[in-house]
Amino acid sequence: MRKTRLLIFLFILTAAFICLRQSGPVSPPVTPPGDPSFQTTPPGISNQLVVETIVLAHDEDGDGILDLADIVQGARDYVNTRPKYKSAYYSGGYPPAEEGVCTDVIWQAFKAAGYDLKGMVDEDIRKNLRSYPRVNGRPDPNIDFRRVKNLNVFFQRHATVLTTEVKPGDPENLKEWQPGDIVVFGTPVDHIAIVSDRRRPDGVPLLLHNAGPHATEADCLLSWSSPIIGHYRFPRL
Repeated sequence: MRKTRLLIFLFILTAAFICLRQSGPVSPPVTPPGDPSFQTTPPGISNQLVVETIVLAHDEDGDGILDLADIVQGARDYVNTRPKYKSAYYSGGYPPAEEGVCTDVIWQAFKAAGYDLKGMVDEDIRKNLRSYPRVNGRPDPNIDFRRVKNLNVFFQRHATVLTTEVKPGDPENLKEWQPGDIVVFGTPVDHIAIVSDRRRPDGVPLLLHNAGPHATEADCLLSWSSPIIGHYRFPRL
């Protein structure tokens, strides 16, 4: 009996050795590309491109944190709740906390900095109706501030308009892409996002956005399926 068990053990050991020889070395786990940790270089690693930070000296809510930093933190706090992507019409305008679309990341981020984006957009549409073709002459405060095309017009009118060109590895170009900036993508897939304070090793920033299945922080500035049509910094000082 003991001899039989020994033979079985040796057979299993030999089979395992043969399998390992045939399969080759085991690769380490690969982090999914959508995970921001895959896109950034950990602190202290020398191959991270150094990009100058531009300071926008304004603190709307008086909390001691400048607006752009507030916007980034507000966007990240919202994204970290992982609201699922759901496009719907809501009486009063605001969706439930657990769901939303790309534009909801924007007003949530602005709220954290002390801005009522819905109120500002509604007022600007009311005073400048012809500037907002997406409204088509019929303002609707329940949805207007959650439409990408309307936000693009609003930021064109009230924010600093910046470059839409992104050059990986070019610190002069990339310093124009600051944390807290807003980026807008056009057709065929309209989209809007907040520029993150995290960057790839080549200096290209990640985005805080919601494109489904839920909000996330990801490397998609250069891989989105539509061209960049707007890049803004708010407020315009």
